[in-house]
Amino acid sequence: MDALRLLIELAGEAALLLFGLHLVQRGVERAFGANLRRAVNVALGSRPRAFLAGLGVTAALQSSTAAALMVGGLAARGALGLEPALAAMLGANVGTALIVQLLSFDVRAVFPALLFLGWAAYRRPKLRQREAGRAVMGLGLMLAALHLMLDSMAPLQASPAFREVLHLLAGSPLLNLLAAALLAWAMHSSVAAVLLVGSLAGAGALGPEAAVAMVLGANLGSAVTPVLAARGEEARDLSRQRLPLGNLLNRLLGALVALALLGPLTEALRALDPAPARLVANAHLAFNLLLALASLPFLTPFARVLARLLPAPPAAADAAAPRYLDPEAFSTPAVALSNAAREALRIADEVEAMLRDAAAALRRADIERARATARRDDVVDNLHHAVHAYLAGLPRESLTPAEATRLEEIRDLAIVLEHVGDIVERGLARHATRAARRGTQLTPELADELVALHHRAIAQLRLAVAVFMGADTAAARQLVVEKEAWRRAERAAADRLGRSADDASAATARLALDVTRDLKGIAGHLAALAHPLLEREGLLRVSRLRAAPAA
Repeated sequence: MDALRLLIELAGEAALLLFGLHLVQRGVERAFGANLRRAVNVALGSRPRAFLAGLGVTAALQSSTAAALMVGGLAARGALGLEPALAAMLGANVGTALIVQLLSFDVRAVFPALLFLGWAAYRRPKLRQREAGRAVMGLGLMLAALHLMLDSMAPLQASPAFREVLHLLAGSPLLNLLAAALLAWAMHSSVAAVLLVGSLAGAGALGPEAAVAMVLGANLGSAVTPVLAARGEEARDLSRQRLPLGNLLNRLLGALVALALLGPLTEALRALDPAPARLVANAHLAFNLLLALASLPFLTPFARVLARLLPAPPAAADAAAPRYLDPEAFSTPAVALSNAAREALRIADEVEAMLRDAAAALRRADIERARATARRDDVVDNLHHAVHAYLAGLPRESLTPAEATRLEEIRDLAIVLEHVGDIVERGLARHATRAARRGTQLTPELADELVALHHRAIAQLRLAVAVFMGADTAAARQLVVEKEAWRRAERAAADRLGRSADDASAATARLALDVTRDLKGIAGHLAALAHPLLEREGLLRVSRLRAAPAA
């Protein structure tokens, strides 16, 4: 019964440790999600900056596994090169070691204060203060769980049976390494696993060499989760596994070298600080720091080998398949929204190509090109549905107000682009097809005019993308101002039809009017994307109507 009670206590304390870690991660993500995204974007530069970005993100999320999933998602989608991504993962590994260093000191008097301060901040009305309080409470719970583990493990020191088991395991460092790797994989966190090893060592349950071997295993096990996640995303795309597999191979090589030098390494760490908990923390830091220093100079050839062994698949035949919508990113809303925005920009590229092809089909009376243009709307529709479903799966309660606003902007852009694609399919492409079948001949001047209107619509689309990407107020104003020019173009086309003297000129003028009206409708949809920004800036009137005259 005593053994069963001890197992239940340890299981509950481990659960409390993981729950505290979850609170820290969730609080930091919700309070500083946008800042985390900007920190990862810094990693697009040199290897030292990527290293520091990975370290900073891991320090914020308290987990190199979470950082690996975030960086891996960016690398798999081309937003981050493989070489800086590998550097970012080395920084993430050092970040976990620094976290363990901080938590390994005797801060028994600190965690009650952290719990109280976190609770006080959590009751504040502002979202950022509330989520920061959640993170501070999570840190307090982690420290409380560690001290509870030490108290629970204390009676084991006097147990003859337990000492016999430890004696058997002491002669098998590889077995200790594998056990810790399995533990870290199950916990999905090297921080939690190393802290647990430190608690066991502090209670006298682990010898120095066994503790160091388990630290190596914890580093190895935490690198397995991103590999499994990458395999689950798309088995045929081997390039998605470059970063997680490269990180795993790097840690495996480092662990094997450290295991071969386990005796001298342990003696050096004991000379630095013989306290068991500090020895574990120092082993974790030394392993990751030395591994980073040894690996950084060789990242370029290593990345080249990974790219050769894990090639990217040929371009997908199905252009309608989404490329950037990764459900694994839901745990980090800032990254998920960035993925959805990139997919929405793919829709914009398809719509721009449809407008350009529609203009060419109209000028050349090319039925096949007009039909191909209409078929491209299927790509737009499929991508729109994929973006909508992806955004619908993003938990709303995990979003900050700024992230909720961004979600609405992405959704609105996808909806507008889908409407524009429908207008091109059912209007512009059909007009070009009908004109070719009926033999309607456009004069060179009129053909140039209609093509110029298509190009103006493309310019409108690019302005809308500028508004979406950078909240460009000048582009938003230009979108709305251009609506008057489209009204003038429609009136001119209607006047041309009214002046037609014969059936041939009337057919040509009617075609020009239909095309102009469809393009004007496209411009109106795109201008609507500027309204929210202009309203926030106080630059948009509610109505163009004059005040009603007094009765």
